[in-house]
Amino acid sequence: MYFNRDSVIFLDGNWLKASELVGDLFSQTLHYGNGVFEGIRAYQTPEGPHIFKAKEHFDRLHYSASKMFIEIPYKTEELVEIAYQLLKKNNLQNAYIRPLVYLGANMALTETKEVYVLMAAWEWGRYLGNDPLKVMISSYEKQSPKSVPVDAKICGHYTNSILATMEAKSKGFDEALILDAEGNIAEGPGANFFFEKDEVLYTPNLGNILPGITRATVMDYAKEMGYRVIEKVVKPEELMEADAAFFTGTATEIAGIKSIGGHEFKLDWEDTIAYSLFLMYRQRVVNNEFRDFTLV
Repeated sequence: MYFNRDSVIFLDGNWLKASELVGDLFSQTLHYGNGVFEGIRAYQTPEGPHIFKAKEHFDRLHYSASKMFIEIPYKTEELVEIAYQLLKKNNLQNAYIRPLVYLGANMALTETKEVYVLMAAWEWGRYLGNDPLKVMISSYEKQSPKSVPVDAKICGHYTNSILATMEAKSKGFDEALILDAEGNIAEGPGANFFFEKDEVLYTPNLGNILPGITRATVMDYAKEMGYRVIEKVVKPEELMEADAAFFTGTATEIAGIKSIGGHEFKLDWEDTIAYSLFLMYRQRVVNNEFRDFTLV
């Protein structure tokens, strides 16, 4: 589903057929998960495809790499240009873009100087679908910031996400909600979390979560619409009194949550602040409102 025989990818200054790509079986990324990546969306607009907050995403890619002692040999501006070329070469308008920085052969747990930069793109619908989700609180907890840099998108971190998601699906749920080491709400396996109570939005504060770019965008939009947004420590029991809840993320966009652990929220999806934010988000990314885009 991610490529066909004509799909083109970028790899270290070269444009290659995705079907012909080969990798190093002794890569430190493959064996130990030491690599970093991003997820970015492009949207079709009347002016052609535009990448949503490209600079912010590639800046975060550089930040993530720095936390793992990886030096990316391309500046943010160069990566933005490559991303637009990638869309053009693959004739894509609405697309998901995946930059991946991975490492060469190294079986030692030491810094690896051989760094590869890959970028691919494909058409990908909303990751969590269009219907409100049945969610469970996972038995797997979020990694502690004392053990790993949780504010970076590091490949190995996502084994935690895979376990949480697989557990949820095996028990008949659509998705998981992960607690931090103190037993507070952290985030979803691949998305940030918000809940609504009395027309105020609440979201876990930074420190134990990935500072999502879509999360920040939604917070800005909510404030623009006149709603209060409070970042705080969120206890699981608080969700029992919430009116609604939702996930945010690049792949997810904005996804409503129907229930957590079988407890259904009071408001229908269409009656929530989140739904209004979703409509605002979609309008801005597909129409001539480009202040949230990086243009080249």
